[in-house]
Amino acid sequence: SSPIEAKARLIIGADGCFSKVRSAMERMERFNYSQSYLPAGYKELSIPAASDGSYQMDPNCLHIWPRHKYMLIALPNLDGSFTCTLFMDHEGSENCFDALQTPQQVESFFKTTFPDAVPLMPELTKDFFANPTPSLITIRCAPYHFKSSVLLIADAAHAIVPFYGQGINAGFEDCRILLELMHEHDFDFEKVCKAFTESRKPNADAVADLALHNYVEMASKTASTAFVIRRKLGLLLNRIFPNKFIPLYTFVSFSNVPYFEAIKRSEAQDKLLGYFGKATSTLLGLSVLSISAALVLSRYRLIRA
Repeated sequence: SSPIEAKARLIIGADGCFSKVRSAMERMERFNYSQSYLPAGYKELSIPAASDGSYQMDPNCLHIWPRHKYMLIALPNLDGSFTCTLFMDHEGSENCFDALQTPQQVESFFKTTFPDAVPLMPELTKDFFANPTPSLITIRCAPYHFKSSVLLIADAAHAIVPFYGQGINAGFEDCRILLELMHEHDFDFEKVCKAFTESRKPNADAVADLALHNYVEMASKTASTAFVIRRKLGLLLNRIFPNKFIPLYTFVSFSNVPYFEAIKRSEAQDKLLGYFGKATSTLLGLSVLSISAALVLSRYRLIRA
């Protein structure tokens, strides 16, 4: 087919992580671009609804089977089923996608690693070999605009990995902020585009870092008792001081606080949690010493008697 030529006052590139618009901008001077892949990929699997249509697990939770270098997660659907995702390295270790080439290998791996999940997944091997194994990419670039004529938004500007659930939200937030800037600058696109890059670039980088960090947190830290206690302490403080102590996930997912600002506030709260943790450990230590001393003293009195 012959090419179609069209003129526009402003071209908005919202054409995904492998954006053709961004590819054209990469030929410009002083346009910075980088892409990086995680060693891990992912495979979508499923847990069907029970025979009566009910959920086989609690539907009000994100279910995580953390295994440090890889993990399985499950999210509920409206029909009583769960969409499961296995995140694991493509290659290079004993437990990787390249090592799972037959139904027997898949069954053996799951029975050894996720034994409680296997009875809930009757179509495990069928799903495993029917579904692709996509890669996980992070894309960063700057600026997001060229003069007043071209602007990148969403994955075309800042594709991120899915571990904080903010990829689509960040794209929608781009749209909201772009519309606000259009009204603020009376549709002067030179000012709009410049202000958009200045506003969104630090926040896009912040949520990209947050998503990468959360992979480590989900796959490894959730298996730590100390981490779970710290998380529960944060939730307790939020209940006691709902307007003062707000968990990072709540900031990010349920407010319009910019990502960069949400992370800064969370870092301050983490320091507070650290103080609480040290104080709690000290109190527990003193309690143990007091109990030990009391037992020794009681035994001494019994011997004397």
